[in-house]
Amino acid sequence: MKMEKSPEELYKEREKRVNDAIQLKVPDRVPFFPFTHFFAVKYTGMTFEEAFYDPDKFLAANKKMNMDLEPDLYFPPMFVLNTPGQVLEALDVKVFKWPGHGVSPYHTHQFVEGEYIKADEYDALLKDPSDFLMRTIIPRVCGALEPFTTLPPLRSFRFSYLGIVLNYALYGMPEVGNAFPEAAGAFESVLKAVREMMKWGTSGLAFDQEMRELGFPAVAGGFTGAPFDLFSFVRGMRGSMLDMYRQPDKLLEVMERMLPRVIWAGVTTAKMSGNPGVFMGLHRGTDTFMSTKQFETFYWPTLKRLTLALIDEGLIPFLGWEEKCDQRLEFLTELPKGKVICFFAGKTDVFKAKEILGNTMCIAGNMPISLLQTGTPEQVKDYAKRLIDVVGKDGGFIMSCSSVMDEADPELVKVWADFTKEYGVYR
Repeated sequence: MKMEKSPEELYKEREKRVNDAIQLKVPDRVPFFPFTHFFAVKYTGMTFEEAFYDPDKFLAANKKMNMDLEPDLYFPPMFVLNTPGQVLEALDVKVFKWPGHGVSPYHTHQFVEGEYIKADEYDALLKDPSDFLMRTIIPRVCGALEPFTTLPPLRSFRFSYLGIVLNYALYGMPEVGNAFPEAAGAFESVLKAVREMMKWGTSGLAFDQEMRELGFPAVAGGFTGAPFDLFSFVRGMRGSMLDMYRQPDKLLEVMERMLPRVIWAGVTTAKMSGNPGVFMGLHRGTDTFMSTKQFETFYWPTLKRLTLALIDEGLIPFLGWEEKCDQRLEFLTELPKGKVICFFAGKTDVFKAKEILGNTMCIAGNMPISLLQTGTPEQVKDYAKRLIDVVGKDGGFIMSCSSVMDEADPELVKVWADFTKEYGVYR
């Protein structure tokens, strides 16, 4: 009689399967990683608004989804719902529209494009980045924190840790509050947001621990991003595009100044979590946003150094390319062998990627979301078979989808999961 495996045995088995794929070895079968995002919402019949405002219900939905699909890797809910609705409300965040606040309760959030840093503000940013963040960017991004523009420059604070704490504390004192009443109110909004984030963080970490105890590894424990992407979010797509032509030197200087911070973010979050994976969603370095020459100048140098720095720390970078990047594949051959996962969105030719990168890095992704939404079970199986036969040949492949799965059909996802585990066995 065959003995059922314990969660600990399943965890080790899944972890080895994934690590073998990352290291370009041939695992026992193709690992299965559904990039679920908010798929648990549809899977359990809740609304997106409920997910944003009842995080515990969202975690319960994720647990059920993981238990049913039994993935080899799961996407942590804290990476999906990184800011609950209560926090977005408390801070009056301007860069998002979220369910019930700008979009339907039945749809996910939307990013609001804007130039939150102006073209003539590079010098102020480079002179004192922390001060510029606190007194300029944050007030523009968060309406509730607009009074931060009335704060004195951070460089005017006392030169000691105690002095800094006291200076901040003064804004909460009645006599100082009379001088800066709006700033005092803004700090109250921050405290409210912090309390909500601490609650969500505690619940999210407990969920990841529970999943581990149930035998499921998370795809990553750390997160960071390419300097160009992170800066472009606040400079805006239009602004960053123009800057590549009008003030390239200042744009490049910002990239350099950001690099140590994004390295620190990835290393710190991964090591705090105990999971070596570091997730990076890559947005504006794709073929559709910039030319190859611009990529080579503005995007790749800092992304490459970030990736190498994470590898040097014993971490596993997860490069999530969110659009077509056929023209970027040759650049990726410059990275060390068997140290990186590259997730490719559906428009990237993943079969070409296998030819170019098969001896360099593990490839994930490319199962069309359109098939998982409106295809037939046979169409899903046929495409999954092609991915396993071609991209999965000789290992180095993790089965995943071409984008987030928010609108996928749960029945077709189950067909996909079952077929991958049955057919994807290496013999």
